[in-house]
Amino acid sequence: MGFKHLSVLLALRLMLIMIFVAGAGALITTRGYPAATLLAFLIIASLAYELFLFISKTNREVSRFLDAAHYADYSQRFDLENLGAGFRELGETFTRIMQRFRDDRSQRERELHHLKALLEHVPVPLISIHSNEDITLWNNPARRLFGITHVTRLADLNQFGIEFFGQIRSIRPGEQRLATFHADEIDQQLKISASEITIASQTERLISLQNIQNELDGMQLSAWQDLVRVLTHEIMNSITPVTSLARTAANLVEEARSKLAAQTHIADVTEVTEVLQDAKDAVETVARRSDGLLNFVSSYRQLTRLPPPEKSNIALDALFEGVTKIATVNWLDNHLSLITHIEPSKLDVVADRQMVEQVLINLLRNAEQALTETDEARVILAAGLNKRGNITITVSDNGPGISADLASKIFIPFFTTRHEGSGVGLALSRQIMIAHGGAIYFANNEDRGARFTLVF
Repeated sequence: MGFKHLSVLLALRLMLIMIFVAGAGALITTRGYPAATLLAFLIIASLAYELFLFISKTNREVSRFLDAAHYADYSQRFDLENLGAGFRELGETFTRIMQRFRDDRSQRERELHHLKALLEHVPVPLISIHSNEDITLWNNPARRLFGITHVTRLADLNQFGIEFFGQIRSIRPGEQRLATFHADEIDQQLKISASEITIASQTERLISLQNIQNELDGMQLSAWQDLVRVLTHEIMNSITPVTSLARTAANLVEEARSKLAAQTHIADVTEVTEVLQDAKDAVETVARRSDGLLNFVSSYRQLTRLPPPEKSNIALDALFEGVTKIATVNWLDNHLSLITHIEPSKLDVVADRQMVEQVLINLLRNAEQALTETDEARVILAAGLNKRGNITITVSDNGPGISADLASKIFIPFFTTRHEGSGVGLALSRQIMIAHGGAIYFANNEDRGARFTLVF
């Protein structure tokens, strides 16, 4: 509408100039009107100058509008009412167009912000590998996965394990693979999925890295719990009557031996009494071993009856103080030293205090038993943050460590390296950490000794 109005005004100005030009031409050909002819030329000059100003103002505002559109400067205002007739409509038209641009850009920005927020909160790490092997980390889970490690090129993934790097490099769109991701001296199983997208003729691979270690641990734990539940049920049903009958038989043999000893007229009483005593000893041995087996089986029931953790905020310095008072009572007498370290000093963890205390006490007692033949025995109890921001607690000793063939079995129920051990402690510790959504890992120190790490 504004441009139509301007066109009309421009046409009127041109027509008016043409009329005065025609009139001036007529006056020139007619003698006796020099003053009128001069006046006509002055009016023509004035009209031409006014037309020049009119066109200049129009061009200036159009140019300002085009510059604002080109540089996306949608904050420009076009209040042209003071420029004269016709410019108010032009200014209103430009302002409406700018407002439409602002609204469209605001809508796109809202949509983009929404998509970015969704992408950031996708729980699976997402990365893109571009054709030039550049890497883009798309969301927070991806950044947490790699921690503070600088990852911008495909070759940077080599530091997280040769297998992981090889799987990422060779995976094709549509494929899914499993790979071991190594970081902070901890191995985790990742499910890798790949797809391909093309944007502005640029092709990239979109990779999702789903950590399934907790799911694998949970499934394995559930399988062990089912196995332990069945075994304990069957063993208890079978051994309970054996124990009862063995106790009864031992009592009957003792009663018979007492009655026989009272019958002095029977020949070879001593010999028969000795035979009965041997029978009693054998039956009592069966009863005692049955009781031991019952106690052994009962200890495993706690693996299938672990209650859900009651989490609260725990100061680690207070936690360490309470644990060391319980677990290190005789350490000075046994020439064992304990070093505690927390960095940062005021570090808290959200967990079930009793459960975590039980795990740490088990680990400290295991370390104590492993150091019985070690000179200058030392245990380090430390807490801190790993590269991905997780809270970690480590129990490390300078003992003989654990051989590789045994290390893969230490968290399995029933497995123990000690004659008097039950194989419950580490299995229960692992179950407690899985219940917290965390994990427990073992590794031998580079110099000597074992190190257990709790990751929350």
